[in-house]
Amino acid sequence: NNCKMADNTVLYTYWRSSSSWRVRLCLALKGIEYTSKPVHLVQDGGQQHSDTYRGVNPMEEVPTLEIDGVKITQSVAIMEYLNDTRPSPPLFPEDPKERAVVRELTQIITSGIQPVQNLRVLKKHGLEHKVEWGQWVINHGFKALEERLKATSGKFAFGDTITMVDLCIVPQVYNAQRFNVDMTQYPIISRINEAVSALPEFQGAHPNQQPDAPPE
Repeated sequence: NNCKMADNTVLYTYWRSSSSWRVRLCLALKGIEYTSKPVHLVQDGGQQHSDTYRGVNPMEEVPTLEIDGVKITQSVAIMEYLNDTRPSPPLFPEDPKERAVVRELTQIITSGIQPVQNLRVLKKHGLEHKVEWGQWVINHGFKALEERLKATSGKFAFGDTITMVDLCIVPQVYNAQRFNVDMTQYPIISRINEAVSALPEFQGAHPNQQPDAPPE
């Protein structure tokens, strides 16, 4: 269980938040125990907007990680910090050119897809359009990602070793399925998602395994 009680590592999270899920996967990969503090993104008008939580994260988003006496927001910054301070197993290859490719693939998701289809954007754009909008955003990004993965993928997104991009693919495929995206268009992304999702160390990071997940 990667969510065992830990004295000094706290993850502010939401069960279905893909950004939180990336960090949960990273904590699992690195073998870091932590305590979950759920922040409900819908209840009470969105608990992330409360004065209390705004003091934790001025962007009013999850995740936030408290670790080593520091507080870090933004999932990629959190994963980079965890990799810098706990380098094994590494999230990046050693070669700078290869590291740049992993970062590029990661940012297709973390900059080009997920922020454009997140809850805040959907609300502003109009929730009645959310499926159409989500499909448009995800398909645009997944077409680019699938094309790049033809050149980079092995068992996983970059060769045969887990890298940061794999930790971002799994939650984004879950989002795609929620928006009824036709994943048969993306056989490489689908295969990688299945390979990563099957790893035993990642089972506890799944949304359905979170303390704030609603009963099925």
